[in-house]
Amino acid sequence: MAELRPSGAPGPTAPPAPGPTAPPAFASLFPPGLHAIYGECRRLYPDQPNPLQVTAIVKYWLGGPDPLDYVSMYRNVGSPSANIPEHWHYISFGLSDLYGDNRVHEFTGTDGPSGFGFELTFRLKRETGESAPPTWPAELMQGLARYVFQSENTFCSGDHVSWHSPLDNSESRIQHMLLTEDPQMQPVQTPFGVVTFLQIVGVCTEELHAAQQWNGQGILELLRTVPVAGGPWLITDMRRGETIFEIDPHLQQERVDKGIETDGSNLSGVSAKCAWDDLSRPPEDDEDSRSICVGAQPRRLSGKDTEQIRETLRRGLEINSKPVLPPINPQRQNGLTHDRAPSRKDSLESDSSTAIIPHELIRTRQLESVHLKFNQESGALIPLCLRGRLLHGRHFTYKSITGDMAITFVSTGVEGAFATEEHPYAAHGPWLQSQAAPWGPRELRESQVPELHRLFPQLHHNGVSVPRESIQELMHRGCLSPVSC
Repeated sequence: MAELRPSGAPGPTAPPAPGPTAPPAFASLFPPGLHAIYGECRRLYPDQPNPLQVTAIVKYWLGGPDPLDYVSMYRNVGSPSANIPEHWHYISFGLSDLYGDNRVHEFTGTDGPSGFGFELTFRLKRETGESAPPTWPAELMQGLARYVFQSENTFCSGDHVSWHSPLDNSESRIQHMLLTEDPQMQPVQTPFGVVTFLQIVGVCTEELHAAQQWNGQGILELLRTVPVAGGPWLITDMRRGETIFEIDPHLQQERVDKGIETDGSNLSGVSAKCAWDDLSRPPEDDEDSRSICVGAQPRRLSGKDTEQIRETLRRGLEINSKPVLPPINPQRQNGLTHDRAPSRKDSLESDSSTAIIPHELIRTRQLESVHLKFNQESGALIPLCLRGRLLHGRHFTYKSITGDMAITFVSTGVEGAFATEEHPYAAHGPWLQSQAAPWGPRELRESQVPELHRLFPQLHHNGVSVPRESIQELMHRGCLSPVSC
């Protein structure tokens, strides 16, 4: 639960918000991380020292359900001459380390990110006559924060969030989100690390699909060029009734379709409802050759496999000239992630497993044939996987949300894969890799339906096998709907 109060009103756990020039004695009592973020807010809004604030009644570190201690709400006058309307500006406090005493985030030094390294912001167009900001965006931000805390999957600019519901629980077409850098908030150096500010941008379903098939940054740039769809500061208007493609039909063909053809998609994977079976093993074979079972422990990904799939999902967001699957190595690479407190739940970790199978005991096994199963939304992303990823020499991963299984499709241009041209299906524990085809990406074409059918022997649609003709239709229809992540 949360309460609404001015940030200058004393609360049970936080003193009033000081400005950068607060008395030294008071500043020394104020949480340093919180003080640093308030300083950036005061720089931007010097005339609003005590904005309205949604406050968690029971703080997360005291057992409450809301990870964000506070969400401050400011009134921004915009810039009419630059097509920037007046709006409400929401800023979160809690994804970064506010206190530095390990009550929420493990302190890892001042050089890296503070906590998760970012706070969320949101800009909502102010309606005529509106004297106070709506509070529903605060709950939206709490929902995203819960996902980050529970999964440890952090956000970055260009990411998308499939929400599948109007953000304000109305009848609005704004039902999903993209994330980008806040256009006004500058990164803050706190005593506990650096904090950046990621802005939530509300989008329609068609815009989300375009971001999935192409890339989030490209769609954000298009939104910036359409004033009613966001404009330069990407302000969300919940009353927007048209997509950018309805406002300007040329954007789909001239920008998005050409972008997909040229750049492919930077969506490298999704959490999804999926599973796979080894058809090359007799059913009566009691030995589970996909992984080693120790005692009565259930099958699960080892820690090293978890790290590799995590890196596959994250590194695939980069557009490299030579896509690489990272080696099986417990050390995370390229600075995209950092170590967390050991008490936090790993986003790819099974809730039911209690022991990690030693990585050395799991052997990579080549398979003759496999049975892949996807629900409707997951299966609808297969054309994206082919057109936006494999045709461009990249990889795409489905990570099961109901268990430890993972399915990665790789093209012949991806290094580090254990699926090869000679053995296109290979499994390492519950992680399956499938090479798209025994040809390079330039030779793989949508017309090769028999080869696609060899890849997907039985595509399941809500648990029912889909015939070959439907697979062909899927390829030509493109991405039909997003996967619930």
